[in-house]
Amino acid sequence: MNRVTVPGEPIGRLSESWRHCVGTGRLNVALRADYQESLALVQRDIGFRHIRGHGLLSDDMGVHRRSNDGVTRYSFTYVDQVFDRFLELGVRPFVELGFMPTALASGDDTVFWWKGNITPPNDWDEWAALVRAVVRHLVDRYGADEVRTWPIEVWNEPNLVNFWKDADQEAYFRLYEITARTIKDVDAGLQVGGPAISPGSDEWWEPFAEFVTRRDVPVDFVSRHAYTSGPAQHVPFGTYQTLTAPRHLLDQFDAPRKHLAGTALAGLPVHITEFNSSYRPDNPIHDTAYHAAYLAPVLTGGTDLVDSYSYWTFCDVFEEENVPTSLFHGGFGLLTHRQVPKPTYHLYAFMARMGTHVLARGADHLVCATDDGRVTALAWQPVGGTDGPDAPERHDVRLSVPMTGPRAFVRRERVNEHDGNAFGAWRELGRPRSPGPRTLDVLRDCARPAVEHRSAEVVAGRVALDLALARHEVTFVEVVPVHAEEHEGLDDRRLLGASDDRLVAPHERR
Repeated sequence: MNRVTVPGEPIGRLSESWRHCVGTGRLNVALRADYQESLALVQRDIGFRHIRGHGLLSDDMGVHRRSNDGVTRYSFTYVDQVFDRFLELGVRPFVELGFMPTALASGDDTVFWWKGNITPPNDWDEWAALVRAVVRHLVDRYGADEVRTWPIEVWNEPNLVNFWKDADQEAYFRLYEITARTIKDVDAGLQVGGPAISPGSDEWWEPFAEFVTRRDVPVDFVSRHAYTSGPAQHVPFGTYQTLTAPRHLLDQFDAPRKHLAGTALAGLPVHITEFNSSYRPDNPIHDTAYHAAYLAPVLTGGTDLVDSYSYWTFCDVFEEENVPTSLFHGGFGLLTHRQVPKPTYHLYAFMARMGTHVLARGADHLVCATDDGRVTALAWQPVGGTDGPDAPERHDVRLSVPMTGPRAFVRRERVNEHDGNAFGAWRELGRPRSPGPRTLDVLRDCARPAVEHRSAEVVAGRVALDLALARHEVTFVEVVPVHAEEHEGLDDRRLLGASDDRLVAPHERR
């Protein structure tokens, strides 16, 4: 195969839209130690900027309280603990307003095991009062300048009957208008947007744009979700699904701009507030090396399409389909419970170490440079979803990258069906549902990417990288210029204590 000659000058900057936001289980689970330990690890290795989850207004957060004699009080005990911890870990809320508190709900329809109420309010004025109280509290506690950096999204997937009673578009538009105007009444600089629609409902864009334009309703950004899986094929405590090709995720990312072109909403920031392959939290594809290879072109290719695309979710502390029955159970998370990284976690961690200057993009690679002279390359084996061809056992990527100095240090990390793959090790261990401490340590060890390194000669200002990728591999390479330092007296030939005389060739001795 031909070697790709990577230009020495950047062709652009790597946008941070890929880590602008990440998804989470409902906000109540953020109070748990396992969750907080997982988020701390994710922030250390990846560093997401915002975090979005359901259930801010659901009963288990205790915000909307009503006494037996009809007195309403707003409580922020749990909200403060959750948001304080987020900020301590360097991640800001991407606020989703939902679901409906039971005392304010117009019906009993719920979603998920934890029963988020999906009905409109029984009193629209009281809903506005709740929104006002929440937003005012956030501004008072964290300051207007801070909260203005937190996007506020109105509801979640109102186009689905699962998430909004009867998927009533007119009722959602009313909810959006009242909510947006109330938020702006608190502080005009706060960001509000929606409609947070699911895939397959692009027919909502035109009426949403027409409604907010006709009524001059505030909208600072638009949002939608993206998934590429087919109908669920249920098995006990699990689900299998077909997957379309990864490029279909990128098509969904690009859809809002296309549908809003020519409307008053054209040019607004676009946030993909959920994306993944499968929309099911019990699909084993999420745990695999295949999944990392599948998402690699999405993670690298979406940076210039939208303002953010939020991976759903950062960890498996997540209970939409009840409490998981096994450590590996097909959860959305980059991490399992107890902080075992999945291959897709490493894809994100590799991306976090890429430089800011893009040198080259390809169907199987992204090459960047850092300000301090390092060159980084992310490479992957392309995969095509259910109808794509079977991936071969090997995929070659050959690059010629620019480098200064006479020599370079080349370090490579790899994740594939064997290396950096705790899911594979878990299967070899007999799929233990509740592994003990020793087994968890083994799984964490097996989750580490394989590492190799070498010294490379720089020839005519370039280093050749011949990368043989195993099946479903994602690999990260860092090329560092070497500036040798003199250490007088050091001689590696004397590591076993040889004298100066023994280091001289026999014919040179006198």
